[in-house]
Amino acid sequence: MKVLIAGGAGYIGSHMVKQLAKAGHDVVVIDNLSTGFRHLVRYGELVVGDLADTSLLERLFQTHRFDGVMHFAANSLVGESVGDPGKYYRNNVSNTLNLLDVMVRHQVQHFIFSSTAATFGEPEYTPIDELHPQVPINPYGASKLMIERALKDYANAYGLNSVCLRYFNACGADPEGELGECHDPETHLIPLILQAASGRRDSITVFGRDYPTADGTCIRDYIHIEDLCSAHGLALEKLVSGKIKGAAAYNLGNGNGFSVQQVIEAAQSLVTKESMKIQLEEGPRRAGDPAVLVADSSFAKKDLDWTPQYSDLKVILRHSWRWEKHLADGFKDAY
Repeated sequence: MKVLIAGGAGYIGSHMVKQLAKAGHDVVVIDNLSTGFRHLVRYGELVVGDLADTSLLERLFQTHRFDGVMHFAANSLVGESVGDPGKYYRNNVSNTLNLLDVMVRHQVQHFIFSSTAATFGEPEYTPIDELHPQVPINPYGASKLMIERALKDYANAYGLNSVCLRYFNACGADPEGELGECHDPETHLIPLILQAASGRRDSITVFGRDYPTADGTCIRDYIHIEDLCSAHGLALEKLVSGKIKGAAAYNLGNGNGFSVQQVIEAAQSLVTKESMKIQLEEGPRRAGDPAVLVADSSFAKKDLDWTPQYSDLKVILRHSWRWEKHLADGFKDAY
């Protein structure tokens, strides 16, 4: 297949590009490099451009006959979305509609959308399944939910078939050590902890130890980047084969939660072998941080024939630590 990856120079997108290319597919990436990195696109063709540029999109779809499109090009910082909602509605909603409209014009009917657990808002129960009410509490989650709803309308009106995949906590790095997280600023727990271990940051702050959990810290569902990408590949295969029609949506997680304290302890155990110590700071709870966020991914496993391969926290940390050591050693062009 020939696949267009929007946002393929970012963390998730770059891993997706590699996975598709290794499976023998022809990949084209469009990325404006605002948060992505040119050097992470090691497979396929890179087109530097923005989804706001409808003329560029038209030329791209005239030049290539795509079998499907995967969309990772979004702003995703919750706090920033609260302070600058216009940025999120312009990029995550308006620009996505630009992409969908050009797909419709060029009769490309298979679309994979990178969505988020933030569409659910405060959990009413856990684990969270697809029937859980979607009541986002920030503009980021709201912007993603708007596209989920738009995709249902595009399916009815234009026959555009799509799969929305709602991530919980994406983490880990390429098992071969070629790719990993390069966020600036970094906001994800695991790389923050490992940066504290490597010396690239002084310490890691634990925000709240008074949650109603076994050790008082928040519990999250961590899904390895390779498992996340494999679900996307399977979803595209199901769409192209006609096994999924209309607008489908699935939650992606391991179904197992780990507390902040458990992640820190597992990371400390890993880096102790190299005589490194993770320094901790204590902070108050952050507004909007639920005590527990864990996914029920049984529908994805059933409908997509998806089986996570890297659910062990120790494996996730080991892959992430190898990547962090590359960065700490001055890995070329990492930032």
